[in-house]
Amino acid sequence: MSKLALKPQKDSGLKARQAAPLRTPNALGEQAVKDASAALNGVLADVFALYLKTKNFHWHMSGPHFRDYHLLLDEQADQILAATDVLAERSRKLGGLTLRSIGEIARNQRLLDNDAEFVTPRDMLAELAEDNRRLAEFMRGAHELCAEHGDVASTSVLEIFIDEAERRAWFLFETTRSSEG
Repeated sequence: MSKLALKPQKDSGLKARQAAPLRTPNALGEQAVKDASAALNGVLADVFALYLKTKNFHWHMSGPHFRDYHLLLDEQADQILAATDVLAERSRKLGGLTLRSIGEIARNQRLLDNDAEFVTPRDMLAELAEDNRRLAEFMRGAHELCAEHGDVASTSVLEIFIDEAERRAWFLFETTRSSEG
């Protein structure tokens, strides 16, 4: 075999493809892609923040209802984490970009972290219930924006996640209710 046959063939379009921005063609238009991707990324940052807070409280749960609460938060964390890939891929399907780092998540999240060394189980559950309610509101805002641009696929995805966030908030609220009256 000759030396010439061992040389890789040059692809004249390779450099152009490598330098091309990550854009997926779609019918929504440039402004719709920009707005919808930004809205989805804001929600994605909050979802990551809520996931980590839920796991934090899962890991630091204590008390007589430890097992039940520990399992509840683990189940909820799994559901929250599952939403991250769907949201990020939706932004990419539109032709937008998505979050790239923990730093970018921190810059975009609206839900607050909780770095306290100790939080009572009841306060953990109440805080997560409120965070899930707030997340549902953020998702409603993103839904409204996507609907204005005719992005029915993003609105559909968000509708499912709004329902899931409201369900988590409901379960958490009910666990914090007093057994009296």
